[in-house]
Amino acid sequence: MSDKDAVVVVDDDDGVRDSLQSLLETAGFSVRVYRSAGEFIADCPSTEQGGLLLDIQMPGMDGLALQEKVATGWPQLSVVIMTGHGDVSIAIRAMKAGAIDFIEKPFDPEILLDVIRNAVEHSRRLAKETEETNALTAKLRRLSKREREILEGLVAGLPNKTIAYDLDISPRTVEIYRARLMVKMQAHSLSELLRMATTAGVRPK
Repeated sequence: MSDKDAVVVVDDDDGVRDSLQSLLETAGFSVRVYRSAGEFIADCPSTEQGGLLLDIQMPGMDGLALQEKVATGWPQLSVVIMTGHGDVSIAIRAMKAGAIDFIEKPFDPEILLDVIRNAVEHSRRLAKETEETNALTAKLRRLSKREREILEGLVAGLPNKTIAYDLDISPRTVEIYRARLMVKMQAHSLSELLRMATTAGVRPK
């Protein structure tokens, strides 16, 4: 388990928080506990990575409202909704809004741990994808205006001659820029270059 992995628990019930903290720490997780959405917002770092066990029914800001904030403010936390009996329809709403799973109280410890392990693994994938996208975006920022235009033409599926005609340059010049793009983006093939560009958000004009 990575040192970055954590499980964050937000629940207004003292007994639930204490039992979850004991179970999760025994299983080897680093655990943060909060009794309200407000405490979580005020204290939890936006860079936190791992699983978020979030109770639906809480005074003040409820779990669904907090989930909306987590989606943008804590993008590397994977949300697992905790529900009481009869709250399954609410949990389904939460999953449609991006929660990866839900679990009903009272918990079966082994089922809960399996759900949390899945949430942590999902968070790791999110973190890796974010890191890759940020690295690609940094490479794109180093491209010249002309290199960017050539790349947009390639993403649009245009042949060299068409790109050359649109930019009023020679096809040979397009080939030179393509070669530069491969080096700057550290791509080993045209297909890899196009994958990198689309992952980083490059779209044809």
